[in-house]
Amino acid sequence: MRQTYHIRLDALGDQGARMCGSAGLLLKDATTSLLTANLSLAENVIRAGADVDRQRADLEEIALELLTLQSPVASDLRMVVTAFWIVRDLQRMAALAIHVAETAARRHPNVAVPPAVRSIIAGMAEIGSALATKTQLVLSERELALAESVPTLDRDMDLLQTQIFAAVNSPAWTADAAAAVDAAMLGRFYERFGDHCVAISQRVIFLVTGDRLAADVRGPYSSRID
Repeated sequence: MRQTYHIRLDALGDQGARMCGSAGLLLKDATTSLLTANLSLAENVIRAGADVDRQRADLEEIALELLTLQSPVASDLRMVVTAFWIVRDLQRMAALAIHVAETAARRHPNVAVPPAVRSIIAGMAEIGSALATKTQLVLSERELALAESVPTLDRDMDLLQTQIFAAVNSPAWTADAAAAVDAAMLGRFYERFGDHCVAISQRVIFLVTGDRLAADVRGPYSSRID
């Protein structure tokens, strides 16, 4: 019984890491569809939403089983509770990638990204992929130094978002209002993707250390569009 318990407990971390990797791949494919007006790729990303929901359900089922049947204590309890928090962040990361793909599909056959912000969006996508890769390692390895490095990379994402706002508000902006809205929203999707990576890293710090302040990600993450 205890051996099965620890196998299920380890499965929480393993499946969470895989779900994070899946979200990173979705963001990569969504960005490709966005920058190349690839409708079939965008539709593939959108359809992946059902798989994401199944992954979330699987993780929550494991966590609920451990919580109700095994009565975990101490660090094991932190892991189960943290899993409930993290699974929401992981689902939102995938959902944000799907929002990017939906923008690409909506503007097809045109490319949704105006030339003025194309390189910025590409840069945000690159950082998003790097954040997903690092966060996946954080979930797998649970190393404090790695978790603490995630916010630094996310700050680069925030800087690029400000560049989108500057481009949209510049007198040199020549695209229409719809393109300006798309650009602003896309910047938001990538920025929020990064924020969820930061939230996960802070929750892992709580998992390892038991520091409740590390788990409190309400500050800059509250009252925001997911």
